[in-house]
Amino acid sequence: MPEEKAASARASMAGPAQLDFPPIRNGVDYLLSAVDHLGSDRTDPRGIKYAVLHLHAAAEVLLKTRLVREHWSLVFDDPGQATERAFRSGDFKSCTLAQAVARLRNIAGITITAKEDDALGDLGRDRNALQHYGLTHNAHAVEARAGRVLDFLVRFLDDVLLPGLELDEVNAIGADMVRVRDGLIGVRAFITQRLRRLRGELQGREERTIHCPHCDQLAMVAEGETNRCLFCGAVVTTAEMMVYMYLGTPEDEGSLIGICPRCTQHTLVYDVHLATGERVTFCFSCPGPISTAADAPPADASGERR
Repeated sequence: MPEEKAASARASMAGPAQLDFPPIRNGVDYLLSAVDHLGSDRTDPRGIKYAVLHLHAAAEVLLKTRLVREHWSLVFDDPGQATERAFRSGDFKSCTLAQAVARLRNIAGITITAKEDDALGDLGRDRNALQHYGLTHNAHAVEARAGRVLDFLVRFLDDVLLPGLELDEVNAIGADMVRVRDGLIGVRAFITQRLRRLRGELQGREERTIHCPHCDQLAMVAEGETNRCLFCGAVVTTAEMMVYMYLGTPEDEGSLIGICPRCTQHTLVYDVHLATGERVTFCFSCPGPISTAADAPPADASGERR
């Protein structure tokens, strides 16, 4: 049709389309892509893969955007070697996500909790595995970990980034943020519904049910030699579990391990969170809580459990 030809001619004269993705809009676009992939067919490994890759990209863009607000040199791998010319051209090696978290905490005074930092670290490991040598893992565990990062990034946007934007910038990402929030609700609903479906299987085993080190859901049942998560399907040996428990988290400063007075195995862990809501001394070899603190072996002179 003549009108279509005229429109096509005008488009040709105007030149190629211009990419216009300022940092926050770019980060939110990655976030939206991750949400779309998480909300699609949960049996599709390709969708989970791109959700992880794009969620990691969103985290990098959004956290580094806040660093630039503090000072543009902070996004360089070595701020001491930063030049404005390199920054403007984008020709430089940027800091890692872990470095960005440390600088936001220590220089910008931004609160990022230990659990949020752990979630970003887990996502980074998933992303590196996918990018460089492939990832073999249960999709439910990956989605649960991705959901924790999504939760954090929405909070980071609401509390840290959006308050500093001009009204036109807020309006530019408004529709996408609505979709991101809806996606976050969907991921939370998926986790809640799956846990609700598992209640029957977990009933009666609450005193042997702990947090899974893979998906972080309160759905791993201790069975003696092995421990099985009913949420994500991960199977972790008790020997491996001792490593997870001994390392603990930065928030807990590591858990202590001792010898069980019931079975004499070196698989007693102090301060384990159970599905009953209690925090107890727990043995993984004869799975279950130790009834009283008096049952636990005493500390030696150095303060370590014997």
